[in-house]
Amino acid sequence: MKSHLTDLAGQLGFADCRIAKVAGPAAHASEFQKWVAEGAHGDMTWMARNVERRSDPREVLEGVKSVVVVALNYFQGRDAPVFPVARGRIARYAWGEDYHDLMDGKLRTMVDVMKAWGGRQKLYVDTGPVLERDWASSAGLGWNGKSTVQIHKGLGAWFFLGEILTTLEMEPDTASKDHCGSCTRCIAACPTAAIDRAQHVDARRCLSYLTIEHKGAIPDEFRRALGDRIYGCDECLDVCPWNRFAKISREASFAAKPFVHGWALRDFLSLTDETFRALFRGSPIKRIKRPAFLRNVCVALGNVGGPEDLPALKLAATDPHPLIAEHAQWAIGEVQGRMEII
Repeated sequence: MKSHLTDLAGQLGFADCRIAKVAGPAAHASEFQKWVAEGAHGDMTWMARNVERRSDPREVLEGVKSVVVVALNYFQGRDAPVFPVARGRIARYAWGEDYHDLMDGKLRTMVDVMKAWGGRQKLYVDTGPVLERDWASSAGLGWNGKSTVQIHKGLGAWFFLGEILTTLEMEPDTASKDHCGSCTRCIAACPTAAIDRAQHVDARRCLSYLTIEHKGAIPDEFRRALGDRIYGCDECLDVCPWNRFAKISREASFAAKPFVHGWALRDFLSLTDETFRALFRGSPIKRIKRPAFLRNVCVALGNVGGPEDLPALKLAATDPHPLIAEHAQWAIGEVQGRMEII
């Protein structure tokens, strides 16, 4: 049963598939609950709902005995073309198609096979009450690094996780050991000190959180730290030495779309609601909607833009949405301030 399932996972394109035994709550359930209690989850209110359910899969699926954990490699390499004007950085996981839909389909194929073996199954792709990295570590699919990002010996940190909870009792794999050692590169590299200690991230300071999950204004204290980032932040992943083993993904759906390397920052400011939806159809970026995305673009232009970007910023400063207008006005001040220095 197990070998058949892992073979199928490989055929579906997953880079690894392991099994964890469910004998109680997730390994870091108490730490997760403390993290929520201190408010480090920021605006992600769903994390504060039913924390017990999120901490223990037995609260999600009655009679659950095993968690099948899969990894899907999304790494597209490090080289990016040189662009002559200000260009925004997008986290690598969002360069191509939305992984949620792709992985959901692959996991459903696995569930269909498992149904013939009996039992009941529930699958999740970063969308349900599962502390996925704990179960990945318990299943031997890497370990939770100091940045809280899951790390795999053969993939580095560039992969997605998916889970199938099942009432089937399957042979578990051996849990992973922590191989970070004394390395603290991810902590040192964090632009906002969001990784305030090993395996603890204050989301309220994290640039990924601020550019994706946070819906309001980017706090002034973090705007310059954003640099040219317009969606997410890969800094703690980039510096991880285990990424020397990362291999280019064979999944064509994750290939970079033209806007990743081919669009100037100011080009995005011309997007209407309709053209935003059209450009990012099938992309994870569509989830944050135009106002939050253009907020990010304005801050990035404030940090790296030049006088040639001022006409687009001045037009954005008249946008009916106050989130865009306010950040565009801030960016104009930053660009003009640099021009005065010159």
